[in-house]
Amino acid sequence: SVHQIRAKGSYIKGTNGNSNGLVPMLRVFNDTARYVDQGGGKRKGSIAVYLEPWHPDIFDFLDLRKNHGKEEMRARDLFYALWTPDLFMERVEANAEWTLMCPNECPGLHKTYGDEFRELYLRYEQEGRGRKTVKAREVWDAVISSQIETGTPYMLYKDACNKKSNQKNLGTIRSSNLCTEILEYTSDDEVAVCNLASIALPKFVDIESREFDHQKLFDVTYHATGNLNRVIDRNYYPVPEAENSNMRHRPIGLGVQGLADTLAMLKMPFESEAARALNREIFETIYFAACTASKDEAITDGAYSSFQGSPASEGILQFDMWGVTEHSGRWDWDSLKAEIADYGMRNSLLLAPMPTASTSQILGNNECFEAFTSNLYVRRTLSGEFVVINKHLVRDLIERGMWSLKLKDKILLNKGSIQSIEEIPEDTKELYKTTWEIKQRSIIDMAADRGVYIDQSQSLNIHMTDANAAKVTTMHFYGWRQGLKTGMYYLRTKSAADAIQFTVDEAVKNSDTASNGESESMSKLAERAEDQVMADIICSLDSQDDCLSCGS
Repeated sequence: SVHQIRAKGSYIKGTNGNSNGLVPMLRVFNDTARYVDQGGGKRKGSIAVYLEPWHPDIFDFLDLRKNHGKEEMRARDLFYALWTPDLFMERVEANAEWTLMCPNECPGLHKTYGDEFRELYLRYEQEGRGRKTVKAREVWDAVISSQIETGTPYMLYKDACNKKSNQKNLGTIRSSNLCTEILEYTSDDEVAVCNLASIALPKFVDIESREFDHQKLFDVTYHATGNLNRVIDRNYYPVPEAENSNMRHRPIGLGVQGLADTLAMLKMPFESEAARALNREIFETIYFAACTASKDEAITDGAYSSFQGSPASEGILQFDMWGVTEHSGRWDWDSLKAEIADYGMRNSLLLAPMPTASTSQILGNNECFEAFTSNLYVRRTLSGEFVVINKHLVRDLIERGMWSLKLKDKILLNKGSIQSIEEIPEDTKELYKTTWEIKQRSIIDMAADRGVYIDQSQSLNIHMTDANAAKVTTMHFYGWRQGLKTGMYYLRTKSAADAIQFTVDEAVKNSDTASNGESESMSKLAERAEDQVMADIICSLDSQDDCLSCGS
């Protein structure tokens, strides 16, 4: 976070000069990120920079990633995020004024949240200590403009992140991480570190009975929690501050991959009430299992050192901070809370659903909790390009006797969508809607539903067709009112996600029928689709840097 860095023009007492502000400093960070890489240039360094919207350099900050403008005012290799207080959202909603304040002249704003922040900010306004007063919507318009053009800044809500944190007894959390799912306290002698693992949800589906095995999910989560505790104990820490944080607070971050695959296997459309209920119940199970395992570890090894004074030590778990009292009835929360009060917990934080952009490929799952981006697309790796098709869709169409080369080409022609292909039944179309065809309100609702059981945050991408200021603004305010911590990771726009079309036979465009000679056998096509997926996954021992597992 750079909230505490004084603004451009701020007086420097030691040299009797004036500060150049954030931009020159961030350009140095930008060049550092370009210099530091893995595998000889194969994976560049990445830095996320968080700023609160009261900083006077906010407008320059929001332009740093844009494609046009003076080169000396750009730093396009960094990733930018807003750490947004509720007061700013309220001022935007009311079309009120917003005062920009230099942290050197108005100290303490970045160290406070909630009522304490509000009182301090209003006092500085009354004392006339602000650098400049603008319309809140002027800042907001600059935010939306940047998001539509570049997909960033990420949007996180400072007050929700702090008010709903089990680390609130430590101090104010000032930022998240590169993927917006980690919310951990840092200080002068602590660098927050999180130890992550993702759980492959399709492994818990019984295809024959179309049931999800929550008990098995509990068992796997329980063991994963124990394993991550071993990681904390035995890890190598490059700096002592990282070890200090990990040993004192022992945060872990459990996530998922393949939620979309799971719903497809269970024949639950992403927007259905059944899918929404399962999404919530899955995360309830993971949170209950992680809390149980952490409590049992505390019985053996003791509670983490900063447990006393935390919400959990007072019988307050994540869903209590959301005001939620109703659960699935599958798990005994009251008994678990009583045991936590007696024995403590081994970990301060437990859940942090991450993007799984690379690791999900190892098992051939869709990313994290996201809907399918497309039913047919191209995956580019260091080994080349591979056509990937939705294996669940292929299986369903084979079962219906519909799969053919002609149909594959039609899906290509429709950029991975099946909604306008007449011969595909409506129930199949509903099941395989892409994220572009799903209401983003439903995506946000599901994020809020599972957020009740997520004690850190989640990497929530928003996909929007024909994005404009009104649509993006409506989306942000809906997510904020729902109580999300991460309101948005990336804003994905339609043009950025179109499936690449290879050469499609012109006959597909002009004819509704194809000759028998143009079609492959259904079983051969299914095998070929599976081979294309596996070609991207299999490890090459000759080039381990190319392997998602060995080279991560």
